[in-house]
Order: sequence, then structure tokens, then C-alpha cells
Amino acid sequence: MDINFTIILEYADLFKKGILVTIQLSLYAIVFGTVLGLLIGLGKIAKNQWIAFPFRCYIAIFRGTPLFVQILIIHFGFIPLFLNTTNAMIAAIVALSLNAAAYIAEIFRAGIESIDRGQMEAGRSLGMTHVQAMRYIVLPQSFKRMIPPLGNEFIVLIKDSSLAAVIAAPELMYYARLMMGQYNRVWEPYLTVAVIYLVLTLTLSFFLTRLERRLKTE
Repeated sequence: MDINFTIILEYADLFKKGILVTIQLSLYAIVFGTVLGLLIGLGKIAKNQWIAFPFRCYIAIFRGTPLFVQILIIHFGFIPLFLNTTNAMIAAIVALSLNAAAYIAEIFRAGIESIDRGQMEAGRSLGMTHVQAMRYIVLPQSFKRMIPPLGNEFIVLIKDSSLAAVIAAPELMYYARLMMGQYNRVWEPYLTVAVIYLVLTLTLSFFLTRLERRLKTE
């Protein structure tokens, strides 16, 4: 295996841009996916089955179809309906966020249901509304239990952002494909982005582990 480091250095500036875009896509997807996932998770555990049904359908659809296909449908189908044109960055953010929300919703649902029902009843007996008891009693306790699975989902999001290259979003894999096409080399572009993704995911994993340990001591 002969690696030409000169080629990698030539693309260094482009890879830097790709890293920034990858982080940007991941952060947007984490924020929007978490907020939407919480709402969907709460909707799924609603006692009224008519309210819970559409949320269950949402989760089933987005977990049961490939993210790759979702990106294509959103980019070429839905985004042009609203913008009258395609926009790779917006499509990537929307697709990643909607997909992540389905998985995060299940994490929130499992975390909430893991808390003893007596906690909710205790809050209601103190005069709290259902929303207040959920906000101040159930969610804070369940959040500690949700850190590991949420962390895993955030790491998956960083890696899944590479699929945005298929619609020419200028993230890491996009520039790796450009390098391969220009030099007809495989090792240099793909090993480089593999190392970069590894550094990004290990860094996030490190901070999530620190957060988990800190919450356990509180």
C-alpha cells in the first residue's frame, strides 16, 4: 500500500471545509432531532390512541426506510416544492434531523417509561399538572439514563452525515470523492476521511463519557 501524502496535503484546505460542514450538519441534526424526538416520544406515549397513532407511524416510517433513500426523496422531491429549487445543505439537515428524531423519540420513550409511575403520582399529589410533573420530576431523572443511548445516536449522526455526499453537500465524503475522481486513488481520500471521522466520534464520545460520569456523581 503506497500512500502519497502530497495528494492529501493538496486537499488539506478542502478537507478543513468538509470538517466544518460535517460538524455543522451534525449539530443541526442533533439539536432539531432532539427537540422533535422529545415531542414525538411524548406523543407516542399519550394515553389517547388517536393522538399516539400518527407518532407511531412516523417512527415506523423513518426507522423502517434507509436514510439514503430519505435524503434523495427530500432533496429531489420535497425541498423543490418549498424552494422551487434544490438545496443540498437544507435537504441534508432536514433528512438527518427527521431520521434522528425517530430514533431519539424511542430513546425518550424508553427513558420516560423506565421511571416508576409513582414519581408522576407523587408530583400530581403535590398539585403539579401532568406537564409540570413530567418537566420537573420525570424528565430530569430519565435524562441521566438516556445519556448513553443518546450519545450513541449522536455518534451515528456524525457518521451518517457522510451520506449527504450523494446530493453534493460539501462535507468530508464529498471532497474525498473529488480527490478519488481527480487522482484515481482510493487509499488517500478514504483513509483520510476515515481517520477524521474517527477523531470526531472519539472526541464526542470522550465528552459524553465525562458528562455521564458527572451526572452519576450528582
